Amino acid sequence: MKTYYLAIDIGASSGRHILGSVENGKIELEEVYRFPNGMTEKNGHMCWDHESLVESVINGLAKCKEIGKIPSYLGIDTWGVDYVLIDKDGNDIGDAVGYRDSRTDNIDEEVYKLVPENELYARTGIQKQLYNTVYQLMALKKEAPEQLEKADALLMMPDYLGYRLTGVKHQEYTNATTAQLVNIKTGEWDLELIEKLGYPTRLFGKLSMPGETLGNLRPEIVERIGYDLTVIHPASHDTGSAVLAVPTNSDNAVYISSGTWSLMGIERLDPDSSLEAMAHNFTNEGGVEHRFRFLKNIMGLWIIQSIRKELGGKYSFAELCDMATALGDTPYRIDVNEHRFLAPKSMMGAINEACGTTDMPLDHMLCCVYNSLANCYAETIKEIAEVSGKKLEALHIIGGGSKDDYLNELTAKLIDIPVYAGPTEATAIGNLLAQMLGTGVFATIAEARTAVFNSFDVKKV
Repeated sequence: MKTYYLAIDIGASSGRHILGSVENGKIELEEVYRFPNGMTEKNGHMCWDHESLVESVINGLAKCKEIGKIPSYLGIDTWGVDYVLIDKDGNDIGDAVGYRDSRTDNIDEEVYKLVPENELYARTGIQKQLYNTVYQLMALKKEAPEQLEKADALLMMPDYLGYRLTGVKHQEYTNATTAQLVNIKTGEWDLELIEKLGYPTRLFGKLSMPGETLGNLRPEIVERIGYDLTVIHPASHDTGSAVLAVPTNSDNAVYISSGTWSLMGIERLDPDSSLEAMAHNFTNEGGVEHRFRFLKNIMGLWIIQSIRKELGGKYSFAELCDMATALGDTPYRIDVNEHRFLAPKSMMGAINEACGTTDMPLDHMLCCVYNSLANCYAETIKEIAEVSGKKLEALHIIGGGSKDDYLNELTAKLIDIPVYAGPTEATAIGNLLAQMLGTGVFATIAEARTAVFNSFDVKKV
């Protein structure tokens, strides 16, 4: 009888339930449920509808029963940095404020009064992003300190969803590292740092690793969906899962997990929190088996997605890409990582402002974004090689953005190493791999990655 594993992969705009199984050494996938996600304004902040996410997760579980493919195991991954506070009775406290909210503007100054920026990086190895949990908590401490006083646990978003399914309050390592509060040497919450910042240490418990069991479903959920299963921690940060699915065992490969964000870096067995790494704004996010994702966060296809939304969905992504391709090039370029592009009221207005124009033609704007992204990728590869001392041998583009042939080709023209695209469902695959490693389907990461290469379409650009 076939054993099914279920990956629940939730991104900024949607979530999916993807069943996975292994047949003759190859991994098979089937998407069984999809649901929308997004931030909306609530109580003056941009927030996630975390209650709706819980319902969507349960509805997807019921769908598996409906189609007669009941999973034995389940893992949940989401984006990083955002959290829900829980009181001692297990109730939610406040709203699930999202990373694009403006409450952290200039809050870094308050953090650095207590812990200097250099010390913060040296202790955590995490790049400065104003939306990191360390800054979000300072904003909350200033705005609503009573919420922190009442809280008994801080659960990152996948931990919260796991808690609502099982009743068990666990905190998973890979997502926790995005908070910029995990000690880079110990791999646990840095309680001394947390105390210096004035956050309650009781909110932070022992961290669980990918492959470890969280628990079984609450009885009321079992009754609702008609079956039980075992919830296992994947790399619950979506990039951590995606990187596990990079289809190579080379130590000298660089990757881009391409989607709304482009996460570009290498996998390391040892972190680098040096001043040089800090100057280049590299991060050392946690990975499976305490590996490190030495990478840089790049704004990614969020800019194109925002332009499309601003145009009212008039064009498909393929049509927008075709406009840029037909033009070929443009004199305009932007720094895609500028803060102005994080959550502007008008993305097109922000691009015009950055380029000193007022009404840039759409094809030029699209061409500008694609070429600027490719330039950023090429420059980041140089920085990775310089800081790490590695001779990089190949670039692997994974995730949904790996389907963007135009961007892949622009990038390939700017670098002098081979470029490979795929698999597109890297995050869900990596989520499944962690579950399979935890249950003995694969003995090693190397074996799992070989299975990915043999199971999915990986093409040379």
